[in-house]
Amino acid sequence: MVVGKPLFTVEQIQHRVREIADAISSDYEGKDILVVGILRGAFMFMSDLVRAIKVPVVIDFIIASSYVKTDSTGEIKIHYDIREDIADKDILLIEDIVDTGVTLNHLRERILARRPKSLKICALLDKKERRLVDVPLDYVGFDIPDEFVVGYGLDYDNNFRNLPYIAIFKKTV
Repeated sequence: MVVGKPLFTVEQIQHRVREIADAISSDYEGKDILVVGILRGAFMFMSDLVRAIKVPVVIDFIIASSYVKTDSTGEIKIHYDIREDIADKDILLIEDIVDTGVTLNHLRERILARRPKSLKICALLDKKERRLVDVPLDYVGFDIPDEFVVGYGLDYDNNFRNLPYIAIFKKTV
């Protein structure tokens, strides 16, 4: 297993997080938002983001998975669902990376079925080359190439989440 040089440095990530938080704060001025993080990958990004948002937030989480190591199983499992009542609330869904879009679209439809006032999606990373399902993204940190990345919450087999930067991961034999 090899982790390459940073694709995005700590400084680049923090600068972009502040820019996104400013845009969210402006868009939600005068409103309260329910921020829902998709665990586990989004925890670092969400933590930094909500601390930089300047409007009131309520925080909740959902745990969903479709990956084992570097491969998608194609099956979406919900391990923990949103506990807050989301009906008639402004929801901001936070994702670490959008790859095929299948899992995120499933979660989006699941949330919309519960009739929120609004739903916006914020993703740290967007890997458009792999998209199978078109999911509307309202806030995006960075577009990335079709590479497997780790760090800043993203993992390989639950390792490397603690890296403070994002790097390309290569599996060695």
